[in-house]
Amino acid sequence: MLTQIDFLLKGIPVNWKIWVGLLIAVVVVVGGYRLSKIWNSLQLPASEEEIAAIREAAEKQNEAAFYKPPTKSSSPQPPSQLNNVYFGDLHVHTSISADAYLFGNRLDMDAAYRFAKGDELTLRTGERVELTRPLDFVALTDHAEAFGRVEACAAGQLSEAGQKACASLQYPTILGFLEMRGRAEQRPVVRKLEVFGGDPGKERKFAASTWQSVKEAAERHNDPGRFTTFVGYEYSPALPDRGKHHRNVIFRSENTPKYAVSAVDAASEIDLWKQLDAGCQEDCEFLTIPHNPNKSWGLAFASETIDGVPYTASDWALRKKFEPLVEMIQIKGNSECSVALGAGDEECGFEQFLPLCEAGQTTSCIYPTSMVRDGLKKGLTLEDEMGFNPLQFGLIGATDTHNSNPGDTEEWDFRGTTTFTSSPAKQRMNVSNVTGIRNNNPGGLAAVWAPENTREALFDAMKRKEVYATSGTRIKLRAFAGYRLPPDLADTGDLTAAYANGVPMGGSLAAEEGPLSIFVWALKDPDNAPLSRIQVVKGWIENDERREAVYDVACAGSGLDTTTGKCLPYNARVDLTDCSWDVSAGAAELKTLWTDPSYDATQDAFYYVRVVQNPTCRWTTYDSLRLGRQPPSDAPTTATEMAWGSPIWIRAMGQ
Repeated sequence: MLTQIDFLLKGIPVNWKIWVGLLIAVVVVVGGYRLSKIWNSLQLPASEEEIAAIREAAEKQNEAAFYKPPTKSSSPQPPSQLNNVYFGDLHVHTSISADAYLFGNRLDMDAAYRFAKGDELTLRTGERVELTRPLDFVALTDHAEAFGRVEACAAGQLSEAGQKACASLQYPTILGFLEMRGRAEQRPVVRKLEVFGGDPGKERKFAASTWQSVKEAAERHNDPGRFTTFVGYEYSPALPDRGKHHRNVIFRSENTPKYAVSAVDAASEIDLWKQLDAGCQEDCEFLTIPHNPNKSWGLAFASETIDGVPYTASDWALRKKFEPLVEMIQIKGNSECSVALGAGDEECGFEQFLPLCEAGQTTSCIYPTSMVRDGLKKGLTLEDEMGFNPLQFGLIGATDTHNSNPGDTEEWDFRGTTTFTSSPAKQRMNVSNVTGIRNNNPGGLAAVWAPENTREALFDAMKRKEVYATSGTRIKLRAFAGYRLPPDLADTGDLTAAYANGVPMGGSLAAEEGPLSIFVWALKDPDNAPLSRIQVVKGWIENDERREAVYDVACAGSGLDTTTGKCLPYNARVDLTDCSWDVSAGAAELKTLWTDPSYDATQDAFYYVRVVQNPTCRWTTYDSLRLGRQPPSDAPTTATEMAWGSPIWIRAMGQ
């Protein structure tokens, strides 16, 4: 510390050095004390004996205290020219992510793939996790910035400093935690860690070895037609206060660049796209998916890079080419919209993680350029300015789990996200848990409409944006827009006619004289509660102003209130004593052909569909039943799961 302080004092007059030095020392000590309190509250184990005690606590949980549906095996769908829906997770961390390893995860890539295909897993805390139904596809997206670190520790032949660094990963110390957090705040990222002996060549060698292992694991488990694996990783530049301007990088095939381009190599997202494009040869294709727009401190849909450099038109063009999707929801919250930013629909309050920014606040809050709906509206403005829309993106959900359990989004199976910091239930329900676990949710799923379950078919569907997001359940959702959709389409459900006379979600239409109709078809998750309603969210530009409206277009229960234009309420009960839901209220299927009453062919616009499910228990209520407690007062007892279709865009006449 003294050496660091001396460095900071260079150039300061001698008579001031002692006072400035004392001030710096106080700041360091106070900051370290604050982080020490955070560390102590995380309750990470320091020995095998402490781990055994944690596992004993997990065994005492009552896993039979609530209803959950029985598990099922996978049933492959035959190829279809009208497309099948496939559910998966494109944001998953295993033990090769340094942060996941630090917090206790020792489940490797093979374990994660087996879990996605239906195997049960036991976390090191003793809690067991299992999907009700296997996934159709998955991408493991470990942090590339620390590739090689765990492998180097396992390889041995370390210096004394390297041995200490590796030991801090096995049983983390407060100094190791402070060091890791300090590196996470740096820009640019520095990766000359002790485990590599300060040798960049050695670091590059181990990082390349890890990347090769990632590709080999994906090849071992890829089973075209039954289960698809994508080669991928996460690009994770650092922001203050653990902000997220990260991107998952997904490849169409096993053909990839030699190295995983990380934040060490690419300082900004522009550099990332350029380096990936330059390194992608011989049938290599990729796309990137930004995650956690809500935690980007406004960067998600800003007009500048992470380093504050303004976007040029060519930069926007790169974004349009390589970034067709955005992660709508994951464990760290819903990024759709915020009531605090002017959105008028109450569903914008669903699983919010952060408050609106106050005057002068720059982190740990929501900016207008943090939320998806505002980003979509900004895209319409950019199209008017540049002649193309670089924010014409589709919507998916994901987990961002750090427990090697892809797609584990069912509320009753949520075990936190970072092993010992959020498991078992006693730790999740600890009121002093500072990780923000109470605001977490199990995350969402990506749903893809593709002709078959292969890398090529799924990737191409993601590129054309015929995808949607769910908050975790497997609601089945179709949406088409057009000017000549058959008037009886809601009765016939003729998908051939829908494709022939309109465009599916993710598509675009040149404006024509109306009317514009939207066909929506939603089916409930067979293992979850009935549906409540379908809504259409519209955004448009009118008199150079960005506008939005939300319409209820299909209702379960008593139908639509013609005065308010909203679905009439009905009583869908949840039994909080065992979390069984009401099967008598709501709908198994909702289907409608809706015509926009305010359509104007001179306005740029987008439309996306949102499906709302009947309430079910939130994970905090399930944990309360496990522990024999009352549900906590600082969290909702129930959740209304949702699905969000990718937008359909209308380009105004004359443009």
